[in-house]
Amino acid sequence: MAIVSDEKVYQIISKYGLIKPDVLDTALKTAQAQNLDFVSFLINQELIKSLEIGQLIANNLHVKYVNLAKENIKTEILTQLPEIVARKQKMLIFKRDAEGTHVAMADPFDYPMIKSLEKKLGDKIIPYYSTDHELEDGLRLYKKNIQTEYVSNIQKNAIKAQGASKEDISVIRLVDDIINYGFMNHASDIHIEPTEKEIVIRFRIDGLLYDIMNLPKNILEMIVTRVKILAKLRTDETRASQDGKIITEVEGSKLDVRVSILPIVHGEKVVMRLLSSKGKYFTLEELGMNEKDLGAINEAIGRPYGMILSTGPTGSGKTTTLYALIKILNKRDINICTIEDPVEYSLDGVNQVQVNPATNLTFAAGLRSLLRQDPDIIMVGEIRDNETAGIAINSAMTGHLVLSTLHTNDAATALPRLLDMQIEPFLVASTVNIIIGQRLIRKICMKCIYSYTLSTQEIEDIKKEINIDKFVNTAQVKEIRLYRGKGCDACNHTGYTGRIGIFEVLKIEENIRELIVARADSDQLSKTAISNGMTTMLEDGFVKAFSGKTTIEEIFRVTKQ
Repeated sequence: MAIVSDEKVYQIISKYGLIKPDVLDTALKTAQAQNLDFVSFLINQELIKSLEIGQLIANNLHVKYVNLAKENIKTEILTQLPEIVARKQKMLIFKRDAEGTHVAMADPFDYPMIKSLEKKLGDKIIPYYSTDHELEDGLRLYKKNIQTEYVSNIQKNAIKAQGASKEDISVIRLVDDIINYGFMNHASDIHIEPTEKEIVIRFRIDGLLYDIMNLPKNILEMIVTRVKILAKLRTDETRASQDGKIITEVEGSKLDVRVSILPIVHGEKVVMRLLSSKGKYFTLEELGMNEKDLGAINEAIGRPYGMILSTGPTGSGKTTTLYALIKILNKRDINICTIEDPVEYSLDGVNQVQVNPATNLTFAAGLRSLLRQDPDIIMVGEIRDNETAGIAINSAMTGHLVLSTLHTNDAATALPRLLDMQIEPFLVASTVNIIIGQRLIRKICMKCIYSYTLSTQEIEDIKKEINIDKFVNTAQVKEIRLYRGKGCDACNHTGYTGRIGIFEVLKIEENIRELIVARADSDQLSKTAISNGMTTMLEDGFVKAFSGKTTIEEIFRVTKQ
């Protein structure tokens, strides 16, 4: 139980007017309905900064407060308290000096625990208040500090594995360590890539690939064989591509590992996609969608039929957006069916079908079968060909709500793309309700964020790309401040941690329908949609940059690809 009640936190925030009353009321009801810690909920929803609420609660309790993000916590200090104890008791040792041992605690009035620590450490304990949210971040330092041990273990196991049999325990540990290390570093993909002389291990983190380590080339066959055994693939097949799946558990979290093995010039390359069960609980708000676009989407999914499309390149979060929509739509009195390749997350109450070309279960064939399953809502993982597009459009016309994705650069380009798939313009105009264009951008690390002032030249350069006066009145504002991350241990010195979406939502209004029927190009469609009030991805990115969520450099990197 929290040391300060939700009602008390509510009163503290209300007193200082830090959050609008109606927003605060909704947040309290939502947190209590979902049985969530109210303070952590406010911080996670970015309604208040951890530093602000932590200091206010500490002041109310008349105790010291510590901002753990600003503390340089040394390993030898941290590990004086075992991780299992630190997590169970929600406390963390962050400093020792002449005054005593300084401890961050969720409950700084837990005197029995303080006395127990004093006896164990032989030192005076100085308690500080810290929010659950900050303590959870701080406790990750235990994992950060053992990451170097993981790398060391991987290298040691690689050395042991040389010359060993394929079933050697060293190879088993080696592959396990690579997967565990990838999960701990929030990697979405692990690449085991053979070159002429060695094996390169690379992780994709926040959308970018990083070289992690190099291993001896002569253990490649053993590593690939071990992965094949785990994924239930043929170990004697080395000249054809194979796809499989590993189900495992890491740190109490179920982990689905999608395995792809492909023969390249220097041997078989392995790519493993890590799909944690934690990833399926995103909402559209958490993905970064603004209120105006949320309103348009809620209106579109409220219709009983029609089509909703999510567009963007590979890795732009399209499927995650569709899952977020299904989460909203998923009710016991509605039959939702999906056809996917692959099924990324298991959704309770949803009938999910995996594409399997070996049994002729393609998107088109699977979609035909789903239509005989009395569905209300259908999700098609991707529209890849004319046949699938035609069936999906016809399904949307005949009383079904259809959700799907298209590989196009922006929302407007999706409409001519459907026409290229031999769909009649009047069918597209009458069935498509809304199109979501999106990209994923890296978020600034909140532990090392800093602000800076734009120079006159930088402002002029930005004006060449976008009308900056839509966000800031440059005639009245003396200086414009933006944000970056310095780089720290928490973000592996990149200045970024985690990702968020930038979106453009194109509503199919009457003037857009007329343009579709007239076979207008994507430029005309885009200009009309903007005049109708559509916020472009670039504009949405700038809003997020000005609010401190990302950097201008990241926006240009993603939107100019």
